[in-house]
Parts: sequence; structure tokens; C-alpha cells
Amino acid sequence: MVVITYNDAVRLPRAVRSVLGQSLRNIEVIISDDASTDDTERVVRELQREDPRIRYLRADVNSGGCGAPRNSGVAAARAPYVMFLDSDDRLTRHACKSMVLEIERTGADFVTGQISRLYEWSGRTQRYYPGLYARRRTVEGIAQEPELFLDSFSTNKLYPAELLRRLPFREDLYYEDHVFTTELLCAARRFAVVPWVVYLWHRALEKNEERLSISLSIKEMDNVRHRIRAARLSDDILRGNGLAHLLPARQLRFLRQDLRVYLNPLPSRDPAWAEEFSSLVRPYLAEIAPEAFGLIEPVARVCCGLILDGRTDELVVAARSLNGPQAAPRHAVRQDGRTYWGTAPAEKMDITSLRMAELPFTAARLRHEAAFTGEGTRVTLTIRTYDPFGVLAANPGWTAFLQLKDHRVPLAPREQDDGSHLSEATVDLAAFGHGPLGFGGHHDPLVGIVRADGRVTTDRLLVDPSAGPFTAAVPGHRVTVRAEGTAAFLRVQWRRGGLLRPVPRLGRIARKVIRRVGRADVKLRVYKGLIKVVPPRRDLALFESDVGAGYTGNPRYVYEELRRRRAPLDMVWSVTRARRNFPGDARLVRRMSWRHLWTMARAGYWVDSHGMPLAYPKPARTRYLQTWHGQGIKSVGFDSPDLRADFPGPREQWRAAVARWDALVSPSAEFERVFLPSHGYEGPVLRYGSPRCDVLVHGDDEAVRRARDSLELPPGRRVLLYAPTYRDQARFSGRSIRADLDMMAEALADEWVVILRPHPVERYRVPQHLRHFVRPAGNYPEVNDLILASDALLTDYSSLMCDYAITGRPMLFLIDDWEEYRRVERGVYHDLPSIAPGPCLTTTEELIGALRDLDDVAASFAARYIEFRRTWCADEKGHASAKVVDAFFGPARPPAGAPAVPPFTARRPIRLPRPERSPVRLSLRGWLIRLSLPGRRFRLFPPDRLVRLSPPERPR
Repeated sequence: MVVITYNDAVRLPRAVRSVLGQSLRNIEVIISDDASTDDTERVVRELQREDPRIRYLRADVNSGGCGAPRNSGVAAARAPYVMFLDSDDRLTRHACKSMVLEIERTGADFVTGQISRLYEWSGRTQRYYPGLYARRRTVEGIAQEPELFLDSFSTNKLYPAELLRRLPFREDLYYEDHVFTTELLCAARRFAVVPWVVYLWHRALEKNEERLSISLSIKEMDNVRHRIRAARLSDDILRGNGLAHLLPARQLRFLRQDLRVYLNPLPSRDPAWAEEFSSLVRPYLAEIAPEAFGLIEPVARVCCGLILDGRTDELVVAARSLNGPQAAPRHAVRQDGRTYWGTAPAEKMDITSLRMAELPFTAARLRHEAAFTGEGTRVTLTIRTYDPFGVLAANPGWTAFLQLKDHRVPLAPREQDDGSHLSEATVDLAAFGHGPLGFGGHHDPLVGIVRADGRVTTDRLLVDPSAGPFTAAVPGHRVTVRAEGTAAFLRVQWRRGGLLRPVPRLGRIARKVIRRVGRADVKLRVYKGLIKVVPPRRDLALFESDVGAGYTGNPRYVYEELRRRRAPLDMVWSVTRARRNFPGDARLVRRMSWRHLWTMARAGYWVDSHGMPLAYPKPARTRYLQTWHGQGIKSVGFDSPDLRADFPGPREQWRAAVARWDALVSPSAEFERVFLPSHGYEGPVLRYGSPRCDVLVHGDDEAVRRARDSLELPPGRRVLLYAPTYRDQARFSGRSIRADLDMMAEALADEWVVILRPHPVERYRVPQHLRHFVRPAGNYPEVNDLILASDALLTDYSSLMCDYAITGRPMLFLIDDWEEYRRVERGVYHDLPSIAPGPCLTTTEELIGALRDLDDVAASFAARYIEFRRTWCADEKGHASAKVVDAFFGPARPPAGAPAVPPFTARRPIRLPRPERSPVRLSLRGWLIRLSLPGRRFRLFPPDRLVRLSPPERPR
């Protein structure tokens, strides 16, 4: 391991110890010191006393780069394999061992692994070009995967020592890695790629300019010259090896990575620096293959075009849209269906793929540039608004405001000769109230445009990056107004002062005390004591849906039926902090607060759709209606991944939670056949359909209007509801969004619009360039509105398919991971491809084809659709809410003189056979022995109880 260092005595031990602690013990560590003038030698001598595997090389004169110390280390190496490490970085623990095993296994010329940035100020890590390292493989030469030119590091690779002696590093160049990697990739017959992180690239906040690494010393114009020279030398190496056809891929590295290093901070540079930088870069950009420009993001391509045209002033404006708020241009022009940055069409100015000109109003983009001055506690803003896509012109009657925190200041924009709008606003920072404890944090002012119908679109304010901050003293605070980030948007920072200065510390102490008093075990003990002494109120009902997240699902419709009847009940909803969509007059209590525990202990009725807090027993005289939240093909209960293993704690807890239920709402016989045994439930069942599905049976024009209006669905386009379920092994990862939305937008945007409804435990942010085609609806409060507003459903294994079947509208299933999902991931009870009421697709291309021919595709599945509805929807008659309320709460009181209506009675569950899921089956004279592993339990079934079924194979 060659560890190169220069004047880095403080961090060097950390790097060396990451080598000495490797799981591969047979390592020699060569510290190659490039003539340090600090305490490096003393530090190394101490390390040598700790471990004899360390050798020390010291140069007499500093070389000014990394090539010379690396070459010295390679020359001194005795081991057959070599890796490099910079003194400010680290290796992961198994890096050396795993790389050696890989090169021996594959016979590759070298092995390369994933680098991860580690931001020391936050501890956050970020993989470097993770797509390059998504899978483990052997590459037969760089021509097979030229995109690997993007990785020009030498530190994340393992090499045979003899190969390095034939390919020495240049010693007259800062960016010798780029040239060396190009030579290496040209020379390598085959190389191996491993997907795990082998190298941690530490990024620290350096305050001393003299200690900045070469890659961070980007203010120096000589740094720019060296990077351009390295790029040209790399191009020459490709030409000399007969690989000129790979030049666009290698030059993409310069455009996508190297150039961006200088463009990102360009707005904060002075005009002379920007002009000199452009003049240095322009000749090399002119040499780059035209097709390489088509592979970078549109705004970066615009910057390249402005450099080539010598329009430095406009370059600075465009560079501010690369990061931060990614602001819209000042001007744009549309021609022949294309959108161009600036005032005239040009190929490199094409920004059509950003789709900024096609966004719905609430996502529309304007550009607001502001100048600010301050006096006393007042800040005056002069705001110039640019409308490059004609949003203001297309919406007459609009008004504008400036928003800071929860304060709105009306604006009166005046149109200027250049088409922009100018407005002024004055804000008194002393007028902001933050309560008795004050506030420490920041707010970013916004300019909002309000359409005549009340819809609002907002954008942040850009300010001059060189503008000095303004600081004001207000009661209890110091407030600073300043430019933030390389894009330089306006930020207002509050810091507590005076008597409020200790508040954060006191707040931390208070929170610590509250956490201690409010620990889960303390709350549970108090609750268990309460239910022993406090009698339940027969007129108090506690409702909860989706673990408190919203006013939705079966509990909502049971609640509304009780309200419609004016039932003599005091009804309270349990909610989380992220609550949404509750009626204004609904009584709410925060879930797991002391008040919530008191309400749980006092309530005569519990109604929910998932499960009240699991460890909390139900009071003896409280009645619990479990409405559940869906039915479908996925494994549930004790068959689900969380409870499938034979760990007694979670299984016993869930068994006790199920035992609390006094009645279960069942939407179908098929639901009972699977759900009851998988949960061990033997109590009363109310099979009248799902209360939440009544509206799907009857329809609701107001719900359709509400959804279309809220999501700004364009008229004349068909609506596809895309609602995939989550993956148990990849929650919150976004991996459930498996359709290629970019490809779909390109092919279908003229005819379709997509409502994207991820599962609540999924996280996915729709990119701005897809907002013209995809409407994010993860936070939309009621999924029934989305179902009714859509023309078709795209899903995978979601239980939503059973509700959607009530509408009779087409369904499509994207199940490219079917085998993994049923065998490894969640597990299923039904073979979806054999029962699905629509096509089961594995690629986005197939999906696009099915949507283009949807009517014929749907017709071909008509018979299977009927059977699917018979299985899952036979009991959905449209009056489930009324029947469930009658059965559980008692019938509605009839008017005076009307004959009494007998109440519906809850029935005991029908014991229907369920699909057999045992991993081992043995036949013994007609009996079936079920062996459940790893639970080591046996169940014997006599012949008269066996039913031949044809479910899919049980997931392993």
C-alpha cells in the first residue's frame, strides 16, 4: 500500500491505520513523503514503532504533484500487488482482501471498486457515479464499457506491481491520474469491477488555503491549465492506441466532471476571472466531438455554448442555474416544439428536455433576481422577475407577494421594456414573532404568483453572490440577510442573543428530561395502570387510519356513517405530526402523546385499519373494530417477512395484538380464506364488503373534480394511476418505481398523464423534467379520488388492484422482479400471471405498447377480469359502511312510528382452506404432515380435510 503525503501529519495516522487494520494481514505499507516540512517524519517514526510493516520514503525536494511519490512507492514495493492511498482518505476494512481475491478469481489485469465521498462535517456518504458500479462483472476491454472513463481515480484500484512499472505516472502534471488511467484502460486486456465501497474519499471544510489539495485549489488559473493539458494528453493516448472512436466517451469525463468543478462556483468569481477561464477552456471545447455535448445535462451544455460564443456575462447567469434552486433562464424561445435558452434558437441552447415550458402552473418556473439594502431592522428588496415561458401572460389577473416565514408582503410588479417585471418590498425584521423562546434557524424568502383561481407558484430569490451580508439586532436575536450557496439565493438567518442565548442548551436538557419521563416503557406502565382503575366511556370512540397518517381508509367511512346518523358518540382521531385531510371540526389527538394514552384507556370503542399500538392491551370493556386496509396476493400476518421467522417476541406480540380484536371487517371470502389463518384470528367477521369501497361502487363526480383540480390534470389526456407496492428489503429506497418514466414521457406525453402514488413507506421525488407528464400524489390524502379520476391502473403486487377492479377499468401489471418477489422478497398466495385481469409486463417497452393499444388489450382480458372481480369484489354492493355500523354499533334509530329493523349480527369465521405454504410436505397414507421450519412444529391433517389447490410454490 503506497500512502502518499505532504504536510499532512495530523491526518496521516488515520489513513495508515485504515491499512494496518485491514482483514488482509500480509501487507507492506510504504509511506511516500514528498518532502514535508511539518511533523510528518516524527509521526511516521511513531507509527513504525507500533507496526514493523511500515516503511518510510522521504523525498529531498517537493515535486509539486502526486506522480513522483507514487512512482517512488511503486519502485520500492516488494509485494506482487499495489494499491494507492492519499493521506487524507481511508480504506474500508476489507478493501485489500476483497480486491486480491477478485483479481485472482478473474485473472483480470486490474480490479476497480466503488469510491464513496465522506463529508466530515455531516458524516454523510455519497457514492461516486454509483451507476458504474451497480454490478459485479469482468469487462473485456474499455471499448466494451467506455462510460468507465468517468472514473479516472487511481486510488480505488488494485494493480499487479509489474504493470505499474510499465505505466509510470507523469511527474510534470497535477492531474496525472487522468493520463495514467487512460493509459491503463488502453493497455488492459480485461479488468474486473466490484460494486462494494473500497475507498472513502474524505471531504473536509478547509479554511487554510495553503493546505487545500490539488483537486480543491480550483481558484488558481494554473489549475485550469493543468486539467486541460491532462485532457489533451489523454485524447492523444487514445488516438495513439487506435481508439479514436472512444474520444466522445473520454471527453464526456471533461464536460461532465472536470468542467463542472469550475462552472459550479463561477457565479461567485469576479468578471476578470470568468473571462480568463473562458479564454483558456474555449480552444479545448472546440476540439471536443459534437456528440459528447449531447450526453451532458442541458444547462451545462448551454454553458459550453456560451463559452464557445464568448458570451461570458450570459455564462455567469447560466452557471447559477446549475445548482441550488436551478433557476429558470431570464429569456427563452420556443420554435417547432423545441425550447431554447436565450433569445435565439441554437443547437447547444436547446433545453427542451427540461420541460420547463410545459409544467403545470403550481410547478411553473420564473426567475426572480433581487438586490437588498438594510437600515436599522428594515430590509428593502428590489426584485426583478423574468417570465421566460409566458406564465404571467397566459394567466391574466395574477397577483404577487413576497413571503418570509409566515409573513406575506403584497408586491406590485411593473412591467419593463425588456419584458421583466420590477417590484419593491420592505420587511421589518423586528416584526417577526418567534414566541418567548425565540428562534434559531433560517428562512428563504419566496416570491409567489397567485392566479385568478387562487393557485400559487413560488420560486426563491437570486441575489448577487458578491453582495455583503446585512446584520440587524432585533429583540432577542441577531438576524443576518445574505447570499447562500454557489447559486447565491437569499437567506435570512436568525440567531438567539442576550437572555435567549442559553435557550438551545436548556431546550436540549428539557427534551432529554421529557424523553426520559416519556419513555415507551414508562408510558406503557402508566397506561396499564389506568385501564385497571378508569372505566371506559361508552360514548367515546377512538379512530385511527394508516397508523395516524391520514383521514382515509375504512375508518374514515365508518366515521362518516356514524356522523351521518348523528350517533351519540364523542369521536376522536389519533394522528401523527404528518396528519392530513381531516375535517375542520374533527377532534384530533397526537398519537402516543399522554393525551392519546388517556383517550385509549377511556374509549369505549377502538376503530382502526392497521393496528393500535401493539404493546398496549385493550381495556376490558372496550370493543375493538379492526377494519384492515386491503386484500390481495401478498403474504400477510405470520407469513409475512417480519413475522415469518420463528422469533417468539414479535410473533407473540402480534398474536396478542390480534386477540384484542372484537370484530374484523372482511371484504370477501377469499380474504377470509387467507387472512384468518395467517393471523390466527377466530373472532367475529363482518363480511359486507369494505366501507372505503362504497364510493367506488357508486362513483363520486365531486371526488373526480377534486383530484383533477388538485393535481392539475390536463383536459383531453387519459390518466394512468401508477401505484406500485414497496419492497420489504428496500424500504424508502425508491426502488419500487420500476417503470422508466423518462421513456414513458417521451412516448406517451401527448396522450397520457401519470398519477404516481408510491406506497407510504416509499420515498421517491419526481424530477422536475418529468412534472409535465407525472403528477406526484404520494401525499394526496385519499386514494379513492385518484382511482375515480383515472382511466387505467398500473401496479405490480399492490392490494390496490382488488379495489380498482370494482371500477371495471383496465389494469396493467409491471412485474419484472416477479421471481425474486415471490421467492425471496415478500412471498405470495396466488400466481399473479395466471389470475391477473390485465397483461403482466416485464419491460417499459411492453408497457408503452400495451397503453397504445389499451382497448384491445383490455378486451382480451375480459373473461379473466370477470373472474377476478368474482373472487375479490363479489361482496362490494355499495352499502358496507351502513352494514358494518349496524353490526358493530347497532342499527340507526328509526323515525318515530317506523317498524324496527333487526340488527345485522356478526358471524363467526367460515373455516375455508387456505393455500398451503409449508416448505416441506410429506405424504403418509393420505395424511398431510405440515412441517414448519425453522419453527420445528408439526401439524397433521387427515384426508377428509385436504383440498387440492394450485397455488404458486412457496417462497423459499
